[in-house]
Amino acid sequence: MGDRSDKRSENQIVSRLLELENDEQSEQRVRLSGERYLSLLTDPDNGRSYVFRHGVDDTEGAENPVDAEFYEYDTVDVARNAFNQFLGEARRAGHVVEVDSTDDLGDFESEGAEIRDLYADQDEDELTQDPVLSEEDE
Repeated sequence: MGDRSDKRSENQIVSRLLELENDEQSEQRVRLSGERYLSLLTDPDNGRSYVFRHGVDDTEGAENPVDAEFYEYDTVDVARNAFNQFLGEARRAGHVVEVDSTDDLGDFESEGAEIRDLYADQDEDELTQDPVLSEEDE
């Protein structure tokens, strides 16, 4: 095989799948018992599809979940069939908590501006204050 996935380590693939999942790019995502998740994803960078099963990352993105596992497929149809088989097994075992779950998405590696705390000790953000106007108020 000569696609890009051959050149990525398992750790890099898991990181990429977590990134896609946190960006809500899962075709399907199911919450399983024990704070575990099962997702169907397609990486737009390489066109490969994945069934991804993992637990919650308690390191806020510093490390991948230790129990993460993925199965890589050439097409989304084959991956969807595999996902449905995994889902069926989880249902029969009584492990499905919620279908189309968005729990724990975006809990780490979030980007963008921070929202000011409702109970912050300042009313204004010092980065947006005009020092000239502030001196006039005094």
